[in-house]
Amino acid sequence: MTRVFVTRALPEGPLEALAAEAGLKLEVSPHDRAATRDELRSGLAEAEVLVSQLLDPIDAELIASAPKLRLICNYAVGINNVDLAAAAARGIGVCNTPDVLTEASADLTWALILSVTRRVLEGDRMTRAGEFAGWAPQLLLGTELYGKTLGIVGLGRIGRAVARRARGFGLQVCYTGRSEKPAQESEGARYVGLEELLRSSDLVCLHCPLTPETRHLLDAERLGWLKPSAYLINMARGPVVDEAALVAALREGRLAGAGLDVYEREPQLEPGLAELDSVVLLPHLGSATRETRLAMAQIVADNLRDHLAGRPPRTRVE
Repeated sequence: MTRVFVTRALPEGPLEALAAEAGLKLEVSPHDRAATRDELRSGLAEAEVLVSQLLDPIDAELIASAPKLRLICNYAVGINNVDLAAAAARGIGVCNTPDVLTEASADLTWALILSVTRRVLEGDRMTRAGEFAGWAPQLLLGTELYGKTLGIVGLGRIGRAVARRARGFGLQVCYTGRSEKPAQESEGARYVGLEELLRSSDLVCLHCPLTPETRHLLDAERLGWLKPSAYLINMARGPVVDEAALVAALREGRLAGAGLDVYEREPQLEPGLAELDSVVLLPHLGSATRETRLAMAQIVADNLRDHLAGRPPRTRVE
């Protein structure tokens, strides 16, 4: 009987149906929190398949402690939490859950953009506190989007979905990444280098993967290239931004505001970040719709079904 260790409960349905169909032994962590190191090691002692979460550090030492492990299904698009080289050395497949969270993540990107540029949360707090004394000509003035420039760092699936929505707001779009994308050029998105994007954009959205090359991609120097009137949105991974440098830039008025769904030392925040009114902070909600999270669970089940049938899992990355 194939043993499957699931580090945190997924939306019910797909895995349970597969377990009943294929006679799997599902071992689901009973804790609604990230698994501890000891819990991961214990769960992997006999497991052939691991269903991991984006905050589970599946490193070389942990992989070495799992003698029967054959497949890692990461319940996320990003796989920066998995040591791919260590998995490959053992012949362990690694899968992710792409495509199905594109639209939900793009929607949330725009929720952050609108919230920070129009000071939505500040207005909500003021109104709830009974401090709204009536309309006033200069009450919580924000920034209009029409005619501005949106710069997208990483024009993958989510970045392209954000760019499509930008046309409805009348924004000019430029992008940067590892390569030019001619199809996007024909739709009005212009390829530029990172420095030009940061210096010319009124809004900068991060949608790139976390790699050694993109860790602290926006450090103190590059944050200094942004206009003082610009806004930064991070929907990628927290370590893409030097969070201490970001706090300093916001405090000193060298950046108008930021919207963050991810954090450098998630779930901990950089000291001073939570005290800034110019920042909107979300608890990593990019894919958090019922439809998307269920679809992600279905992909995990489909990959596991392929593995059991001796086929290459459909979203295998390594």
